[in-house]
Amino acid sequence: MIRVPATTANLGSGFDCIGAALSMYNEFTFTPIETATLVIAVQGLEAARVNTDATNLAYQAFLKLYSRIDRTPPVVQLQIKLGVPLARGLGSSATAIVGGLLGANTLAGNPLSPAEIMELAIAMEGHPDNVVPALIGGCQLAATSASGWAIADIPWHDSIVPVVAIPNFELSTSEARRVLPNDYSRADAIFNTAHLGLLMRGLETGNPDWLSAGLVDRLHQPYRQKLIPGYTDVEQAVIAAGGYGMVISGAGPTLLALSTAECAEAVATAMIQAWATHDIQVDARSLELDLDGATVR
Repeated sequence: MIRVPATTANLGSGFDCIGAALSMYNEFTFTPIETATLVIAVQGLEAARVNTDATNLAYQAFLKLYSRIDRTPPVVQLQIKLGVPLARGLGSSATAIVGGLLGANTLAGNPLSPAEIMELAIAMEGHPDNVVPALIGGCQLAATSASGWAIADIPWHDSIVPVVAIPNFELSTSEARRVLPNDYSRADAIFNTAHLGLLMRGLETGNPDWLSAGLVDRLHQPYRQKLIPGYTDVEQAVIAAGGYGMVISGAGPTLLALSTAECAEAVATAMIQAWATHDIQVDARSLELDLDGATVR
């Protein structure tokens, strides 16, 4: 069984480069079977929405690894247990890619290294900020380098609690991408560079001023927040309840607040109440940073 954590990406000023693993999980179990036909069984709240044929994303990742090692994949039964909401900005597709690749690598006798699996996962997802923390856990910064990808662990102070508010509507990544401009001003680029430095130092130290400033950006949130009803009201409620600030998780519509443990419950309640004024039902909860990433059991 492969257990893969949810992720939150585009963390404030860390647009398209920072992601963190969270304590929500999808589980994938690949079992070789004697029949000639793939069998996929899914359980969880949104199980009916998951493909149960060869187009299933976890199975596609499974096939991708076998293609990479030039071996014929076995016929398998794939059991999926859902704990990460679909299409909500919490990396559900990344869990499927990582789960499928690790499942295949395990059945094949671990022919690929973790670095090779990471490269395959990034190639399938198209960007690193979800699949990297899903695979290795923690909070990670990913950037291209001359030799491929440079991955740096970002220390996360143990006083910082992530609080997610998951609304009862969806926002596709493609729609969230469409609203972004093709070009940015020098002033916006400088703003985000400076605030990314504050974010990283704030995450490391728990400094409230650095965290609050570092969660602000000018590259994606000013454009995407227009797609999320009640965004400004929820953000104001988070601040009033004692949170450091709020960001869009991934492409949204889930919103992520950072808080102290003492304020986390009040922040979650404030997010629920603020969205309720817009007739939007919300599942809000405080989570933990997952430090293990994907695990094979």
